[in-house]
Amino acid sequence: MPALPSPYPTHQLTLDVRPRVPVTLDNFVAGNNEALLLALRRQLGARDGSWLYLWGTAGSGRSHLLRAAAAESCAAGRPGAYLSAAQGATLQMEDDLLVALDDIDQLDAEGQAALFRALIQAREAQGSLILAGKLPPQHLALREDVRTRIGQALIFEIQPLDDDGKGVLLIQNALARGITLEADIVEYLLRHGRRDARWLMGVLDALDEASLTQSRPVTLPLLREVLREDCEPELPF
Repeated sequence: MPALPSPYPTHQLTLDVRPRVPVTLDNFVAGNNEALLLALRRQLGARDGSWLYLWGTAGSGRSHLLRAAAAESCAAGRPGAYLSAAQGATLQMEDDLLVALDDIDQLDAEGQAALFRALIQAREAQGSLILAGKLPPQHLALREDVRTRIGQALIFEIQPLDDDGKGVLLIQNALARGITLEADIVEYLLRHGRRDARWLMGVLDALDEASLTQSRPVTLPLLREVLREDCEPELPF
C-alpha cells in the first residue's frame, strides 16, 4: 500500500536562535552626538520637571534613544515609560516618572492635551520627560501652547552618521547577532546602498534571515542575492 502524503512540509524546519539585539544608550553609535548623549544621561536623573527634545529624520535613532532611556531608567530603579504617539492620550505624569514620548509631531488632539498636562504637572511630580519628533519645535504642527512649551526645552538635532559611523553601526549590530561582516560587505553596502541607517538595518535583518534559513555564511554573493530578492526594483543590485 503506497504511503499517504504527509500533511507536513518535508523541508527542514529552522529554529530561530538569533540573539535579540538590545537597545541601550551604550550601543547607540554616537558619531557627532556626544553632547546629546551626555544630556540624555543627565535627564535620566532629573527630577526637576524638565524636558529634553530630540529631533531628526527617519532612521536617525530617535526611537532607539527613547526606548533605551526608558529601559535604563527602570533598570536604575526609577519608573520609566516609553510611549509612541498612538499612546500619547494615555500619558499621565506620576511621581518620579521619566516619560519618553516618541513622534510627538503625530500626536492627535487628545495626545496633545495629555502632553500639555504632563508638562505642567512634571515639576510637582518630580518627574521629567524626553520628547522626540522629526522637526524642530517651531515647525511642529501642534497646538501653540504645546509647541511653545516644547521650545523651552533643551533641544538637540540628532546629527546623521557619516560613512565611517554607518560602517561601525553595521559591524556592531552584526556582531550582536553573532555575524562577522567582512570589509567587502560593508564597503559594498555603503557604496551602492541607501544612505539612511534604517535601510541598512533592514538589509542586515534580511541578510541574517537568509543566512539562517539557507545555512550559508554571510558573504558578498549572499548579500547580492538578498538585495535582488528583497529590495525595491529601482535599486541597482
